Amino acid sequence: MSNRSIPRGLRGLTLVALMIPVLAGCTAGPSTRPAIVQNDGPAPQAPQDEPAQVPLPPLAEPRASGMSWSECRTETSARLGDSLPAGLSFSCGRVITTLDTPDLPGRGVIRLSLLKVGDGPIPLAVLNDVDGEPGSLHAARIAKRLPPEVLERFSLIGVDRRGTGQSDPIGCVPTHIREQLLGYDPAATEVAPLLDAARKAGQQCTIGLENRQTAYDGWRTAGDLDEIRAQLGLDHLHAIGHGEGSSVLTAYATRYPDRVGRMVLDGIPDPSPNTVSVLADIAAGTLSTLDRFGEDCADRDCALGDARKAVTALAEQLRTAPLYTPNGTRMGPALALHAVRIGLGQRERWPDLAAAIAAARGGDAAGLAAFVAPLLRDTSLHAPRLDAALATMCNDMATRLPEDRINEVLRDAAGKQPLFGTLLAQRLAWCGPWPVRTDPLPEAGARGAPPIMVISTATDPVTPEKGTIRAAEQLPSAVRIAWQGAGHGALASSCVTDATRDFLVEGTVPKEGTLCPA
Repeated sequence: MSNRSIPRGLRGLTLVALMIPVLAGCTAGPSTRPAIVQNDGPAPQAPQDEPAQVPLPPLAEPRASGMSWSECRTETSARLGDSLPAGLSFSCGRVITTLDTPDLPGRGVIRLSLLKVGDGPIPLAVLNDVDGEPGSLHAARIAKRLPPEVLERFSLIGVDRRGTGQSDPIGCVPTHIREQLLGYDPAATEVAPLLDAARKAGQQCTIGLENRQTAYDGWRTAGDLDEIRAQLGLDHLHAIGHGEGSSVLTAYATRYPDRVGRMVLDGIPDPSPNTVSVLADIAAGTLSTLDRFGEDCADRDCALGDARKAVTALAEQLRTAPLYTPNGTRMGPALALHAVRIGLGQRERWPDLAAAIAAARGGDAAGLAAFVAPLLRDTSLHAPRLDAALATMCNDMATRLPEDRINEVLRDAAGKQPLFGTLLAQRLAWCGPWPVRTDPLPEAGARGAPPIMVISTATDPVTPEKGTIRAAEQLPSAVRIAWQGAGHGALASSCVTDATRDFLVEGTVPKEGTLCPA
């Protein structure tokens, strides 16, 4: 077990996150920004018995804060593995909050790591997917995409959620077990060996995390955000959530609707309790994104050819002749497909993904290994992301299926979508041995919250548009705009970033159903 799983002075601390979001009105005068494509239909009318809509709160600079910050530009650049935007400051801070395990409510502590980007007067929290880059690094990355007006008005506060990044990160699953979970052949329709690996992972986390194993969920992570809000001296939490990170903000809006500020949710996971159907939709979204990736590749005249055929051929090739990554990890079809899925979500890295697929077909796995390595490897700068993701997903998922039912789902997925269907359906086995949550799932809603801006992406391999729409329909005050592009998240679109700027800075709520072209 990695020494990251037992932080100095806080042995065995633990992990997790949630999901939920629809409608809106305006609180500011007309914008002078260029027009965005709107749909032709009228905005939906709220039922007559709906309460009056809460307006967006005005932007107010924080009261005196007890937070202390230290300059950390060099450290952040090393962690990000990329250059940082010039002209912005980068400072690191810590917040100590209550761990609050289900069996020990109100007890224990956890240290949360924050990154402050820029010197704007109003803090704007940033959260990312639990299996993606930590929120601190995601904040540093999106600082390059956001319009300058946002960074003049706000400082980005990247939040490493409990168990991730530098917030007492989890490292309870042995490396070889991670490789078994991510490397189980998607052509297999008998789940027993995968369940055995999941059981071993659960056992190791039970030992390493002790009775704190179930403390990391979205409801408690929302509580962390409220402690951060209070320590920053804010009456309202302003925030941007990306993907599964948006689900934590929907939990916050449900738990603290009167403390919601200006929130932008860039893709939200489907909150449906039918996990089998949700995973099938994600598989379909992944396949559609692969096709869009192939079109982009053809437009760039890359050598990959038909992307779907190329990836299918690579999976078959690796099934009989697996490759090995530079650090000795066996790369069969499953690990390669996980790498492709990760790459499909990162639109800016599509040229790298095309080159990596072509190289793997020629016998070089290094390129694909770079996409999947953050889930697997513990380094001096990063904890493995799979551990926190596993705990988060399993603590927030109520579904536990027996072995025969999982086998049935795998066989059905193999017939309908053999490339990614069974790969995603395997997640049903990951959580099988994990403790079932004892406290009830929180009620969906967030009644009494001001307008919340929700962004869907037409072709998304992580949070498909269908699921984001379903999530938005559960938030009475959500107003959705739709980007017609592809990839995970829409802040690559200038149309979307303009709407985000107008919402955050000017308080201009977009029209429900606004369309942003690809």
